Amino acid sequence: IMLRINHNLSYNPPLSLQGCDPCSQTQRSKLQHRRARINQQINKEMRMRAGAENLFRATTNNKVKETVALELSFVNSNLQLLKEELEELNSSMEVYQTESEAINVPMIPLGLKETKEVDLTVPLKEYICEHYREDSSLFEKEIKEFMELRQAMRTPSRNEAGLELLVEYYNQLYYLDQRFFPPHRTLGVHFHWYDSLTGVPSCQRALAFEKGSVLFNVGALYTQIGARQDRSAAAGIDRAIDAFQRAAGAFNFLKENFSNAPSLDMSGPSLCMLVRLMIAQVQECVFERVTLTTQDTHFTSQLQVAQEAARVRGPVLVLQTMSQPLVKDYVPFSWASMVQVKAEHFRALSHYYAAVALCDLTRKFHQGEKALFQLHVSIPAGPPLSQVLRDPEERRKLGKAHLRRALIRHEEAMRVHGLCKILRKMDILQEVLSFVHKRSLDKYSEMDREDDFDETAEAPEIHSQTQQKPDIIPPNFSTVQVTDIFRRLGPLSVFCARARWGPVRLVCLQRGEGGLGLTLRGDSPVLVAGVVPGGCAEEAGLREGDYIVAVDGENRKWAKHGEVVHSLKSCSDRGVELSVITLHTHDTQVCFIALHTHETQVVLCVCVRVICLCVCITVSACVF
Repeated sequence: IMLRINHNLSYNPPLSLQGCDPCSQTQRSKLQHRRARINQQINKEMRMRAGAENLFRATTNNKVKETVALELSFVNSNLQLLKEELEELNSSMEVYQTESEAINVPMIPLGLKETKEVDLTVPLKEYICEHYREDSSLFEKEIKEFMELRQAMRTPSRNEAGLELLVEYYNQLYYLDQRFFPPHRTLGVHFHWYDSLTGVPSCQRALAFEKGSVLFNVGALYTQIGARQDRSAAAGIDRAIDAFQRAAGAFNFLKENFSNAPSLDMSGPSLCMLVRLMIAQVQECVFERVTLTTQDTHFTSQLQVAQEAARVRGPVLVLQTMSQPLVKDYVPFSWASMVQVKAEHFRALSHYYAAVALCDLTRKFHQGEKALFQLHVSIPAGPPLSQVLRDPEERRKLGKAHLRRALIRHEEAMRVHGLCKILRKMDILQEVLSFVHKRSLDKYSEMDREDDFDETAEAPEIHSQTQQKPDIIPPNFSTVQVTDIFRRLGPLSVFCARARWGPVRLVCLQRGEGGLGLTLRGDSPVLVAGVVPGGCAEEAGLREGDYIVAVDGENRKWAKHGEVVHSLKSCSDRGVELSVITLHTHDTQVCFIALHTHETQVVLCVCVRVICLCVCITVSACVF
């Protein structure tokens, strides 16, 4: 039985959703469209390869096998070329970098996952008719609003507004899950998402895949926002730190809460690598802020900068994670090369700043003895550090040893950089590496003497220390407040996909001498907590446990207790017409099954059900 109830709840759909225009001719939009095009081509080639492989296994004709093998070779060659093109596209880190003229080491951002269009109109309408027993045509605006939100979510702008759009859609997926996805079945809707790096398509009917992919894009968008900050000022560095920490939090949340990922970019090892990568980039930003705010040439200040540079050891951990079997062949070669370049680069800087602190000290500085003792991982060979601090020649020798190690690390960074074709195209990275190498070389030449025939000692590694430890900031979904688009279906406590109820019943009540003969409790919707035996309500067919969803055809699913009471008290002599439903929970279903076997069990189950209803409802009752 389908009952059309007047849906008079206010509905104000948004005028527009601020998604990026997919056709806008911006550099980032072009990059996204090229990635989508390559994704489609890869998908087509993979379908062709799957068909050829099936034919190769099925046929027994040798001539056919030779033809199919040749076709497979051609398809695999095309796939390899497409994947190389996609890797180069995903490694286009310059498109997300800041437009500032400051010379900084580029950061590694992630591209967003692409998705196909999904039309939920028919499945949602069918479920509204079947499960909620409502006229689905009354919810066309809500369905259209949700579809527009998903369409806008596919192309978010690279700023805070884009993040809010993604989080808004993520929050709406919670309501969609509660409304339309019962645990025992699905809507039959397939969600298609492409791997963010390889472009390999994945498809699942589970809404969790959609939620996980959106959350991945939240983290990826934070990496792009962090990479584009102007890090020539402290404010820009702080914004970059916050963005990378939040990106790490999104990936870590995804790793801990989503399992059985169908794509490699959302697998546990890949997410662990991304978390470490973001933390390493946070530490880079902290070092840049220390060098920016430490303008003096104080001995202890320079030692602190050296220890801060040594603290940037995240690239070493990231390299270890990238070497794992599942990640090794997945991560772009340019990423691994960039991480290795950074590892060597910051090791060189730690030795450079230690050398500067030792060589530029022109007087005895006993206050720095403690700082010098804490500088090295192990005690350097030669005279005691207390003597080194007092003797300019010994300081020069130790400083020269650190500069020698710095030059070795600089040259190794430049060698690794030259091996990667994509990194060689990054002018800013080449400029940074050349600048710091020349600076160390000039310093070494300044300290070197013609009569210095002593063999340069081996300087120990610098002990790492930081002024700010990176934090993994988990996503805070409550920052974007949303209203359930399908709110008019009723409160989620009753009108959800996990609840079952009988058809809507019409009950006509006529006030008698003893009143209406019922007791009401609760809000949204109001519950019939009790029916007086022999009263008007019982004679009209009203039962204990019914929910009032409409009064005289007016929607009362969201009505407060007092509003329904007022409507019943003000009924005319002709009476009042109530629309009620009876909720069938697991308890009541068990009761119906037991009805044909043991009557005592039926009574017990009903009693338990009534007790549960009374305990759950805390609003004061009202008797008529």
